[in-house]
Amino acid sequence: MPGADSRVLDWPLARGCPMSPPPALGVVRDGPPTLVRLPAGAGEEQLVWLITRYEDVKAALKDPRLSADETRPGFPLRFPVPGDGRPSGFLRMDDPEHGRLRRMVAPEFTVRRVRALRPRLQELTDRTAGELAAGPQPADLVRDFAAKVSALVIARLMGIPDEHTAFFLEQTQILLTDGDPALSLAAHHRIIAFLDERARDKEHDPGDDLVSRLVVDHVATGELDRADLLGVLKLLLVAGHESTASQIAVSALSLLTDDRLRAEVLAQDAALLPQFVEESMRFWTIVQDGVVRQATEDLVIGGTLIGEGESVMISLLAANHDPALFPEPERLDLHRDASAHLLFGHGAHFCLGASLGRLEVTLALSSLFTRLPMLRLACEPSRLRFREHPVFHCLAELPVTW
Repeated sequence: MPGADSRVLDWPLARGCPMSPPPALGVVRDGPPTLVRLPAGAGEEQLVWLITRYEDVKAALKDPRLSADETRPGFPLRFPVPGDGRPSGFLRMDDPEHGRLRRMVAPEFTVRRVRALRPRLQELTDRTAGELAAGPQPADLVRDFAAKVSALVIARLMGIPDEHTAFFLEQTQILLTDGDPALSLAAHHRIIAFLDERARDKEHDPGDDLVSRLVVDHVATGELDRADLLGVLKLLLVAGHESTASQIAVSALSLLTDDRLRAEVLAQDAALLPQFVEESMRFWTIVQDGVVRQATEDLVIGGTLIGEGESVMISLLAANHDPALFPEPERLDLHRDASAHLLFGHGAHFCLGASLGRLEVTLALSSLFTRLPMLRLACEPSRLRFREHPVFHCLAELPVTW
């Protein structure tokens, strides 16, 4: 890999406005892969190739020569991983092991099963919106609605009692905050211990939930050992609720800061709401720093040679703002066909929870604005705070009143 020089950009790229992509991303987005400098701990740095064009990103995501295995020497770690030599979850594995574990979970997230969940999810989002409406003002839409909805949904799917949601919400926030690695690792161990206890409960008293089915159908048969079970459960718990909570919040923010857009989206029984959700997912692309890969052999992406052992940062945000596919990408356009966006990835690691995520965000926004049609921001948009986060671009809080 070429040596560092002063023109190499530092990652993560700085945002001038938290509601817009980093300006430097627009400069490099329309060209071939370029080098960026990652902090690698202990004052060290690591150079990786930043992939930005839509077609290049899509090609990189499906190329099996780009490994997702975070245990490989020199792999660019973006947050602490356990010290047991195993990847932190199947999302950080390659096939065939990735596919083996994924197939055990996939039946829980089929379109048919998600569709059957709709009445239960609607009841839950309606109830949570009602609790928000009955509470004090101003409220924090992140804490009091978005995080609560997403945590309750994943808890119900996994068979975790509602009273435990506050614990894993707190631990997940510590785990994913870009700060002290020791604190993040400690949160990881607390989450694993919590999930281990839940899994042992299901061994003695299985129910109609995801954890019970994994324990009964795969652990009891010897197909799945406990360490991999806990890795799978941690991935589902953390990614399942944190990503959805972030998307609910930023999508609500778009509606709260654009009266014309809000009126159009919510008109005629909110018929355009699913279309808005898709475009909001493209526009925000909250996954900002979690898609890293390492080349297992020489390959060419976008006309650039990526050497064996070199690493890449795949920018879903840049791809979803590529004007070659999405004209005027900086504009949230309700009438755009955004269905080709790459928020959920592409290829073997495509997000299993895509259907559930879409439904959850849509129902949450519907319940929220139906129950609180006069909802509005309780502060100036310029005063909103976004959280330092190595994976998701997310609001720290969203003060609202009605």
